[in-house]
Amino acid sequence: MNGWFEGFEEDVHATGEVFLNARIGGRPDAPPLLLLHGFPQTHAMWHRVARILAPHFRLVMPDLRGYGDSDKPRGAPAHANYSKRAMAADMAALMRALGHERYAVCGHDRGARVAHRLALDHAAAVTKLALLDIAPTLDMYDATDMRFASAYYHWFHLIQPSPLPETMIGGNPRFYLHWKLGGWGSRGTAFIEPQALAEYERCFCRADTIHAVCEDYRAAAGIDLEHDRASREAGEKIGCDTLVLWGERGVVQALFDPLALWRAQCSATVSGQAMAAGHFLAEELPDETAAALQGFFS
Repeated sequence: MNGWFEGFEEDVHATGEVFLNARIGGRPDAPPLLLLHGFPQTHAMWHRVARILAPHFRLVMPDLRGYGDSDKPRGAPAHANYSKRAMAADMAALMRALGHERYAVCGHDRGARVAHRLALDHAAAVTKLALLDIAPTLDMYDATDMRFASAYYHWFHLIQPSPLPETMIGGNPRFYLHWKLGGWGSRGTAFIEPQALAEYERCFCRADTIHAVCEDYRAAAGIDLEHDRASREAGEKIGCDTLVLWGERGVVQALFDPLALWRAQCSATVSGQAMAAGHFLAEELPDETAAALQGFFS
């Protein structure tokens, strides 16, 4: 691990409800940028992008609750402690604790869903938003058909009552992890840095992590949908400029119109494009992803 995230500091931070592991670096006097990872990964997914963005931003890269080296509480009733509202509140508290009252946010996969809720619940704090390879959760569930259920079967497997998916995945967690990382148009795991893959294996192949990620998805299929419907009924929309990037070989490209769906949820400008990748943009195309983010956030 020598040289891994050189110049960045890793520490654990109290957010009031959980302790979050986060890696922080980049230029101290630069605008803050919060980078949020997705399933089944950790903040290590940003390594290549972070090296490029470090001269231009103050980068904050936490592990979401339930992931990496952050706290992994047992699921609460209605899975409320893994709602995107709770996870967004973690991020708002972390950034306040670091002295950042206003900041830009970029999220991938589950982290993008946390970023979406962060931009709604903490609108005054979020200056710009980038969402990588997702469409809105509510729209994706509402459009479910055989093609979507087949491609994103994990959305329906992980939400089954505990301990069914936990036990099934726990039988061979490394195999499951590699299968997910190699899917969704990514064509295997060769694009992942060895250090990052080792981190994913270390962190994912644990009973508490597997339970936590199931709780994340259980919340997405229940309480998160309630929150999203309530926000839409109240006319709440993302109020900052938003960048949407997605992989041209992935499920979002095949089954959804991400720009149209996100424009319907934003009151500001939404721009974006498909990229020549599968789901894991930041690792499959780090230079191109970093360039797009630098151009947008600058």
